[in-house]
Amino acid sequence: MDFAFDVRTEELRAKLLAFMDEYVYPAEPIEHEQRAQLASPWDTPAIFGELKAEARRQGLWNLFLPDAEHGAGLTNLQYAPLAEITGRSPHLAPTALNCAAPDTGNMEVLAQFGTDEQKKQWLEPLLAGEIRSAFAMTEPEVASSDATNIRTRIERDGDDYVINGRKWYISGAMNPDCQIFIVMGKTDPEADVRRQQSMILVPRDTPGLEVRRAMQVYGYEDHAHGGHAEVVFTDVRVPASNLIGEEGGGFAIAQARLGPGRIHHCMRLIGMAERAIELMCRRAVSREAFGKTIAQQGVVQNWIADARVTVEQLRLLVLKTAWLMDTVGNRGAHTEIQAIKIATPRAVVGILDKAVQVHGAGGVSQDFPLAELWAGARTLMLADGPDEVHQRSLARRELKKYM
Repeated sequence: MDFAFDVRTEELRAKLLAFMDEYVYPAEPIEHEQRAQLASPWDTPAIFGELKAEARRQGLWNLFLPDAEHGAGLTNLQYAPLAEITGRSPHLAPTALNCAAPDTGNMEVLAQFGTDEQKKQWLEPLLAGEIRSAFAMTEPEVASSDATNIRTRIERDGDDYVINGRKWYISGAMNPDCQIFIVMGKTDPEADVRRQQSMILVPRDTPGLEVRRAMQVYGYEDHAHGGHAEVVFTDVRVPASNLIGEEGGGFAIAQARLGPGRIHHCMRLIGMAERAIELMCRRAVSREAFGKTIAQQGVVQNWIADARVTVEQLRLLVLKTAWLMDTVGNRGAHTEIQAIKIATPRAVVGILDKAVQVHGAGGVSQDFPLAELWAGARTLMLADGPDEVHQRSLARRELKKYM
């Protein structure tokens, strides 16, 4: 395993680091100011358009997509250090580069499983950053950690499918630029448990689709670049040609979608941790308590040292996982994908918690990004499968060796 950055990665890293310094970090307070002036909290501040135009001009666009036909053609190993950099400003940078969830996963699904017509109608404008999208899987009435529990029905009726169900925490659905939903539901409740589900495209303006309310995440309404929403589907009718892949293929498509999504989250989490360490150190050397700087307090030194060790360990595990995904495929990297999904969010939450502590009251305020970063990291202990589901699966795989 060789994790040294190749020439292309080094070039993109240098360009992206400069982009962050020159455009993204200065845009953070501007974004907050502009958002406060908007008529609706779900409208997109103008600064996003400026950032996207500049990122595209510099070639920092669709870096996440390994498919060279549609994306930058980077491997997971090449993308990892770039995604880490964007994680330092997760509210702005991924969107600026058109590398933000849930659009990334939806574009991967369409690129891999979509028909030519579906790609032309939905993938192309997503790749161009002209529209946003949502992925409707999680439901309030069932334990969605088990995807086979899903109750939303997708029933064939002649040349159409009719959809009925209720979803919540549907990322990005409050954004008025969200024009298309990928909906997961059951087409055949009597089939094998992993062949009951299908995925289908539902345009936002389809009659019967109701974006009912915004869901808060630790009090943040605008989490996930356009909010999470509760969405209700009542006799929603779409053409049968909107089905993605085949009937009964939804569970497999979901697994193909979530694997890259999980590692992308972990890549960005490392960037969040790096920014937390930077802020913690800057704060510690600039404040005094009990006759000496906070940086001279032994307990704070321990926090900083432990944070550095943890980040270096996590980065190596994420890079190994990326390398495996590139060399043996997502299935061959299944254990490592689960391992990083378990380890990274919880460790980064801990680092952010210590950074908040060093900042005192400022750490929980809006004057620093730490509280929002903490909320995002803590949410990722649930998103794309809660920790306990991955622990259960990983433990079973380990135990199999001794049975």
